[in-house]
Amino acid sequence: MNSREKYVKWVMLAPALLILIGTTLYPFLYSFITSFRFWRLTRSAEPGAFVGLANYVRAFGDAGFWNSVWVTVLFTIISVTLSMAIGLAIALILERATKLNTFMKSLLIFPFAMAPALKGFSWRFMLNPDYGILDAMIDFVFPFWSDVVWLGEPYWAVFWLAMTEIWGWAPYIALVFIGALGALPQETVNAAKVDGANTFQVFWHVTLPQLMPIVIMVGLLKTIFSVKMFDQVVTLTGGGPGRATETLNFYVYNQGFKFYDMGYASSLAYILVTTMFIFAFIYVRFLMKGEQN
Repeated sequence: MNSREKYVKWVMLAPALLILIGTTLYPFLYSFITSFRFWRLTRSAEPGAFVGLANYVRAFGDAGFWNSVWVTVLFTIISVTLSMAIGLAIALILERATKLNTFMKSLLIFPFAMAPALKGFSWRFMLNPDYGILDAMIDFVFPFWSDVVWLGEPYWAVFWLAMTEIWGWAPYIALVFIGALGALPQETVNAAKVDGANTFQVFWHVTLPQLMPIVIMVGLLKTIFSVKMFDQVVTLTGGGPGRATETLNFYVYNQGFKFYDMGYASSLAYILVTTMFIFAFIYVRFLMKGEQN
């Protein structure tokens, strides 16, 4: 019976495994092989000759690639830093259990639940200089910015691209921090208050150090999602103005599906995959370390 049960398990798992192999493993290995070949769809429908590491060498000498790396780094720094800071601030405000806070907590998940592509379209509409409500509000509060075309200025475009991500992630991070704050022992906080510490001192010297494992874990997770961000670039800026918001993921997409350079796009994709693997490895190791402790 034990032997038969083993066979039954594999038979039941077989459809899912076949789908997984067909949709994930096979494309993953095929694109890896393609990254070592010359293949332009404009010249041939079949992969060309093996070129070794030429595609990877080309990447590190490509100004467009380094621009996309810089844009990705800048976007990630802004997105992760502000998402974490705003999320923690929201968590501290809503930590106390009241009816209003409970209602506000229930609303926090909605921005995160919105489709990333829809975020881009929504913010593009709101920042439109002719009829955008957000543009009108900024012009009213800061008249000296009334002539700024937000998505037409390189650094402002990167900032607003990051804001679409912050708008969705900060509330979700706040929920994580609210849960973490509720699990912290209150004895240390009460002891600090008895010793005369003010609110800021309690937060800085007692609460924040105890939250650091969660802060690091959430920061790594947010970094992973920021590095691979793609949807909002397509729907908000299209990589512009110029190449100001052309992230690495979007650059890979352009090389493969705009210029049809599949060999080069595959090599760029694996550079991105390697970067993601490093962050994921650190995240998993940290998570496992936390569980062991």
